[in-house]
Amino acid sequence: MSRTVDAAVAAAAALICVLLLPGTAVADPFTDGAPGEASSYRPAEGAVPVTGTESSADGPRLERSKIYSDTIGPGQKKYYRVRLDETSNAFVSTVLAPPPGTKSGILDGIQVALTSADSTPCSSGPAVYFGGDTTRPVADYASRRISDDSTACQQAGDYLYTVAWAGQRTSGAAKWPIELTYMAEPGLKPGAAEPQAPTTWSSKAPSPGEGSPQKVSGGTGFNDAAAVDDGAWRDDIRPGESRFYKVPVAWGQQLFLRAQLANATSDDSFFAVNGLRLALYNTARGRVSDKSTGYTGAPAGVDLGTAPAAYANRFAGESEAESAMRFEGWYYIQVTLDPKVPDNVPLTLDVGLRGKTQPGPPYDGDAAAAGFGLGDTGPASGDADTMRAIGIGGIGLGTVLVLGLGTWQLLGSRRSRPMGRLLRP
Repeated sequence: MSRTVDAAVAAAAALICVLLLPGTAVADPFTDGAPGEASSYRPAEGAVPVTGTESSADGPRLERSKIYSDTIGPGQKKYYRVRLDETSNAFVSTVLAPPPGTKSGILDGIQVALTSADSTPCSSGPAVYFGGDTTRPVADYASRRISDDSTACQQAGDYLYTVAWAGQRTSGAAKWPIELTYMAEPGLKPGAAEPQAPTTWSSKAPSPGEGSPQKVSGGTGFNDAAAVDDGAWRDDIRPGESRFYKVPVAWGQQLFLRAQLANATSDDSFFAVNGLRLALYNTARGRVSDKSTGYTGAPAGVDLGTAPAAYANRFAGESEAESAMRFEGWYYIQVTLDPKVPDNVPLTLDVGLRGKTQPGPPYDGDAAAAGFGLGDTGPASGDADTMRAIGIGGIGLGTVLVLGLGTWQLLGSRRSRPMGRLLRP
C-alpha cells in the first residue's frame, strides 16, 4: 500500500511540474469521435433542458444567468418567456449548433426576437445565416435597453422571446440543438450621466510580437473556449471544425485578430470559397463581425479589427459591429475550416489589444457578477494586464493548487493515520 501512495504522490507532483512548464502542450480534450473527425459543440455543464412551444401562452420561463438546451427544426418558431425588471438591460441569446459537416441552404439559420406580452418589439435584427452550403455554430441575441427616450418595453413584467428557423432547409427533417441564455446588465445609478462614445481610434493593428506562438487547444463553443491574450497562438484545425477562443477586453480597448492557415500537405486538389472563416462575438453572445477567405491549400489569412469597447457604442454605433462593442468582458473568437479541405491544417491566431483602459460606467449593481466584466477588480481599480493574467491563469493555476494541496494532504495523512482512513469520506 505504501508503494501505491508513493506512486500517486509522484504522479501528482509530476503533473504539477508539467503544468508549470511554460509552453507545454496539453492534450486536446474536445475530441468527440475518432481521430481526425471534427468535434461537436460542447453544451454547458448543467444546462437545463426546455421545450419551446408553438403557443406564446405556454412558453417555458428562462431565468437569469442560466443556460438552457432545446432543439429546432425547419419551419419551427418557438416561444419562451423571460421576466424583466424596470432597471436592467436584458440580452437573451441563442446558439444554433448543428453537427459538424452538416449541409444547409445558403439562407438557413435562425432569427430571434424579444417582444412585450402585447407584441411590442423590444429589438429587432436580421436573421443569422450560415452563408454557405456547410454549417457551423452561429449565435445572436435580442435585447431590451432601458432608455429615457422610449416608453416601449420599459416596464417590469413577462416578455416573449422567440427563436424562428430562417431559410428552407429540405435535406432531412433532423432537428438541431440550440442553447439559450438570459443575461441582465445592471442599469446606471440614478442621475448618473451616460459615458460618451469614443470619437477617434486606430484602424491599424499593432505589430506582432517576437517569439514563437504559444500552443493552445481551442474549444468547441462558448462554454469551453480556450483563454488567449495579446500575442500569437498556435493550434490545429480539422476539416468542418470550428475552434473557439476567448479574450478579455477592457473598457477603451480595441481588439485586432488575424487567423492564418498554413499550407495544406495533401496532394488532393480543392477550392473552398469560404475555406477559412473568422467570427467574433461579444460577452452576451452577440455577433460583432464575421469574415472569410478562400483556401486552395496555399497559405491564407483573414483579419478583423474592432472599435474600442465603450458603453456608449450601444447608442452611437454607426454599424452593427461598432454597436456590439458595448461591453467590457470576454469576447469569443470562432475560427472555422471548410469541410472541403482534405486534411488537418496548422492554424496561427494573432491577437492584438490596443488602447488605454478606461474607467467603467457608473453601474447600479455588480456588472461582473452578472457576467459583464473581467472579474471582481474593475478597470478603475486594477490594470488590464493584471485582470487578464487572473482570467487566463485561473483554470491552470487552480488545478495546480488543488493537486498540490491534495498531495500535501496525502503526505500528511500518511504520517498521521492509517491508510484505511484515507478511503473514508
